[in-house]
Amino acid sequence: MAAQKTSGGNNAYHNFHNDFLHIQDPNERRRLALAEIDKAPFGWYHVRACVVAGIGFFTDSYDIFAVSLLNVMLGIVYYPGVGTLPNSSDSAIKLSTSAGTVIGQLAFGYLADHVGRKRMYGLELIIIIFATLGQALSSGSPSVNVIGLIIFWRVLLGVGIGGDYPLSSIITSEFATTKWRGAMMGAVFAMQGIGQMVCAFVMLFVTLGFREQLSASSGTADCDGYCAIAVDKMWRTLIGFGAVPACIALYYRLTIPETPRYTFDVGRDVEKAADDVKAYMSGKPEGQPDDIARIQAREAAQTQMNIPKASWNDFIRHYSIPKNGLLLFGTAGSWFVLDVAFYGLSLNNATILQVIGYSTSNTHSAYEVLYNTAIGNLIIVLAGAVPGYWVSVATLDTLGRKTIQMGGFIILTILFIIMGFAYWHISSNALLAIYVLAQFFFNFGPNMTTFIVPGEVFPTRYRSTSHGISAASGKIGSIIGQGAIATLRTRGAAPGNPHNPAPWMDHVLEIYALFMLLGVFTTLFIPETKRKTLEELSGEDQPLPVPVASAGSSHNTKTAESL
Repeated sequence: MAAQKTSGGNNAYHNFHNDFLHIQDPNERRRLALAEIDKAPFGWYHVRACVVAGIGFFTDSYDIFAVSLLNVMLGIVYYPGVGTLPNSSDSAIKLSTSAGTVIGQLAFGYLADHVGRKRMYGLELIIIIFATLGQALSSGSPSVNVIGLIIFWRVLLGVGIGGDYPLSSIITSEFATTKWRGAMMGAVFAMQGIGQMVCAFVMLFVTLGFREQLSASSGTADCDGYCAIAVDKMWRTLIGFGAVPACIALYYRLTIPETPRYTFDVGRDVEKAADDVKAYMSGKPEGQPDDIARIQAREAAQTQMNIPKASWNDFIRHYSIPKNGLLLFGTAGSWFVLDVAFYGLSLNNATILQVIGYSTSNTHSAYEVLYNTAIGNLIIVLAGAVPGYWVSVATLDTLGRKTIQMGGFIILTILFIIMGFAYWHISSNALLAIYVLAQFFFNFGPNMTTFIVPGEVFPTRYRSTSHGISAASGKIGSIIGQGAIATLRTRGAAPGNPHNPAPWMDHVLEIYALFMLLGVFTTLFIPETKRKTLEELSGEDQPLPVPVASAGSSHNTKTAESL
């Protein structure tokens, strides 16, 4: 029985389904339908996909980088007379989010390949909203320490944040037009910079709002009574605000259509995939194909599709091929060495500002310390991070991903060598300037590209899993950078000496320089992906060789990616 034509379609929203209705070969229908997505002119449906994915990254970034400001305020509220958290508590809170993120990246990465992108998308935001509210409402009791509760909620928060990495990356890449795929994926990731910026502004506004109470104390160690109550309200407001954008984006994530590439290659539902292309272009949740035609096409695709079916044996076979294994090593290794330094520093923005004397020198009240911390964070974000993200977005599809990543690692190596070896010889303002410059080249460099490339180079059936493995490698690097290396900054510090709280800071920066140098070498293992289709990059568009019939092996064929 021939498939039925579907109604709908106009000059703005083309009916791709009817274009390929006469083609019976599912491989050819797949190739032509995906070519239409790849060649589609940039439109509002692309903007919509970027915004829905980007709001999630806004929330992720806000929640991740708020921890630096959170710990400053927790120290004031819960450690009166000292004014700062113990180093062990400070590190544990910061590491907890990364630990949860590793779990989320691996779990959601696998599940998005196993059960589908659409079924998993939105679940990670529900977890983020729940954990954010739980964290903001946490309070200690005689039997439960508030620091332990914060750690618990931040591990759960990390699981949700981790799930957002592979899902947002691959959904954006699989819906994107080839010409501007880098800019689209970059715009999603660049919302991290906006999240950091809004976090710094919220911190500034709550500090200004409680100025009178904060000014009554002579410093963070003496902030008690009304001052402590004010700071307690401040950190809860700062953290709780992170749930607002997630609530806004939740509906749109839950109603996004399944990506046609997943429906073609994993679901092997040819009719549904073709209709989903039309639905995506017209802003509808999903296509509505004819049921009989859909069943017939799916049965034919089960035997005729050239793309191998996903399985553990196929996964091992695929990555045992040296070219594919080295590619995964390149994406995972680059993300690992980047995050050692990126999170080792970025999660400690407030601490860095104290160490170099920007936020604490010549201050006479808790208000001045918190105000300077908020302003210092704004300077770092507005002068370094945000411009870096958007310069990347503008150049990813012209300069190319590999060029930006390689150049970023080289420049960061130089900057960390300067900061490390000249640490005791330059002023705090000069150190802040170099630090801001480093933030710029993190984001106009490997922090952007390590997110994008894993969403492009792997086959559809393992794209999410492989992105999750790469991203989890990065977060393991961030745990090492934060837990094992950044903590070395206090090595040799004399107790009760506020004038030199981090005597080993120069050596920490030198260690980060070494990791940036290693990133130059891991970048050699990744290909340039600009202006290439996802099928070209993964080898899925190559025609399969004609199988050679032999006794006992007449049904065996060689897959394209093994060539």
